[in-house]
Amino acid sequence: MSLRSRRIQSSCSLSFHNFGGGRKMAENSNAQFCRVACISTTNELEAICKEESVTCKELGINKNNLCDYEVEYLCNYKKTVINIGRMQMVEELYFVKWKGYPESDNTWEPRRNLKCLDLINQFWEDLNIEMQKQKKRVPPRRLDAATVSYLVQRAKLRQTLKCWEIHLNSLGSHKGYIHVENLVDLEGPPKNFTYINDYKVGDGILLNEVSVGCECTDCLGNSVEGCCPGVSQQKFAYNGLGQVRIRPGLPIYECNKHCRCGLECPNRVVQRGIQYSLCIFRTNNGRGWGVRTMERIRKNTFVMEYVGEIITTEEADCRGHIYDKEGATYLFDLDYVDDEYTVDAAHYGNISHFVNHSCDPNLQVYNVFIENLDERMPRIAFFATRGIKAGEELTFDYKMKIDPVDAESTKMDSNFGVMGLPGLSGSPKKRMRMECKCGVATCRKYLF
Repeated sequence: MSLRSRRIQSSCSLSFHNFGGGRKMAENSNAQFCRVACISTTNELEAICKEESVTCKELGINKNNLCDYEVEYLCNYKKTVINIGRMQMVEELYFVKWKGYPESDNTWEPRRNLKCLDLINQFWEDLNIEMQKQKKRVPPRRLDAATVSYLVQRAKLRQTLKCWEIHLNSLGSHKGYIHVENLVDLEGPPKNFTYINDYKVGDGILLNEVSVGCECTDCLGNSVEGCCPGVSQQKFAYNGLGQVRIRPGLPIYECNKHCRCGLECPNRVVQRGIQYSLCIFRTNNGRGWGVRTMERIRKNTFVMEYVGEIITTEEADCRGHIYDKEGATYLFDLDYVDDEYTVDAAHYGNISHFVNHSCDPNLQVYNVFIENLDERMPRIAFFATRGIKAGEELTFDYKMKIDPVDAESTKMDSNFGVMGLPGLSGSPKKRMRMECKCGVATCRKYLF
């Protein structure tokens, strides 16, 4: 595609090369032409094409859609009376934000000209929520300024969350898809939070990586010397379907990169990562963000790891005092054998960062060892305690208790809190009691 730039007045031919809205310098393969970096996004190039009546195969603009403009979102709504001959009719109009154009180019368009049914349904879904807040049943002919502002903010929030959703899935570690949804308020993606798929090791901490692996060709059916679990004097943790079959508190030793078996080995479960499509959603009862599954999850199946930054207990104590004052902490003690290290998922973490507490949870913690055999630093894995239906929220108990025989099992740090709850101050021992909002029949009423 070659266009005369309206911003650069030059006689040279400008070859625009645009990839995903970014800019890329074209290769100077032809000395006759001056090739420069594209200064416009894909949306801007599409707008220029339509304005200049230029078709472009690379942008997908042809004679059939040259005059079609894409609606980005709807900003406003009104009803007007129009005269058709001697008759008067009520017509619905929408104020349209056009994709690739500034808000100054927004226009009022009749409903019959719009082919964006999904955007219209979203507009009315947002409007109905706002009308319920205002205790109105029938929308007025014209919307007030406050309602219009809310609708625009909702539309922009939806775009922001969609960009974040695309970013989360671009990291490429999940077999399933991560959805993001907020139908409750105007809260966007968490600030000062970086999504990671593996542990971030803090300064001064060294991992003791395993140096040998098993020689099995069939780890479940015909293991050699008990495979990796047997070498560590533990039971094989999984059945043929990948479901955990040992009780909570017992460690899981998976095969590692030095083992003879492949990635499909029955003793490689946690290391395969998240296998289900999940949704980060905004709760409607003051619990902040939560996570629900989009698919049915079988009992005893691996769901996710608790991933974050591995720090020393001393550093965790310092951060804990700060988090208390902020009313949110994500500290998980790795106290399988010694209380030396903690996982902090406040600023670095995966989807487990958003999982809420319940006094009747559907997730259970297990200690897992794969590449690192240092018993002071197990990986923390969540398995389903029962069958979980599609659409059900995923939860675990922040104050989980293990049978006395398994008392060495990892437990949640006593100053683990729920994001966004004010009024916490001082050290964990002096903190005020925090009300539990899980809503189950066996609720303990307080988190701490």
